[in-house]
Amino acid sequence: MALQVVQISGERGDNFSYLVFCDRSRQAMIIDSSFAAEQLLAELEARQLELVMVANTHGHRDHTAGNDRVIGATGVPLAAHHADIPLAQIPLHNGQTLSLGDGQVEVLHTPGHSPGSVVFRTDDAIITGDTLFISRCGRADLPGGDVERLYHSLQKLMLLPDELTVFPGHDYGPTPTATLGQEKQTNPFLLCPDLDSFIALRMG
Repeated sequence: MALQVVQISGERGDNFSYLVFCDRSRQAMIIDSSFAAEQLLAELEARQLELVMVANTHGHRDHTAGNDRVIGATGVPLAAHHADIPLAQIPLHNGQTLSLGDGQVEVLHTPGHSPGSVVFRTDDAIITGDTLFISRCGRADLPGGDVERLYHSLQKLMLLPDELTVFPGHDYGPTPTATLGQEKQTNPFLLCPDLDSFIALRMG
């Protein structure tokens, strides 16, 4: 059974938070609590879901701001890559699988925007944080950013199936979501033929 993904806009900014859950077991995880802690807690209650973890795509504050509120209210552990959040109770690494009811969430390490950036993959979706946006990609000029690593992380995503729905970390594109196939055909950062052209576009 495919896991359900609910996209939630925060109270401020253009961040997206995500609620991922198994319809049968009602087990859920939150990805990037951001500024939407109260909306996420209300959504859990309204849908009668059991939260089992909070996870972060990376450690920037606009994605982690609601962690303390949600974890304080629920007591669940935090999952994140140690390079960004060293004290996370569930350290994430590339190829790891997180069980969520009848479903599974795969962790893909995608450094570049930050050293510990990860993408979460379900059967039919990828939650990409600030690695890949609709029509854009993440910055590589912030502390810990690495444009060459970001290029290779995006190449890793290019190998995934076209039918996956991309759920980004910010509402920066013409639509809130798109298929990965659409992004492969239209996103200028994915259309770069080589590393040098990517660097010129991303850092220019």
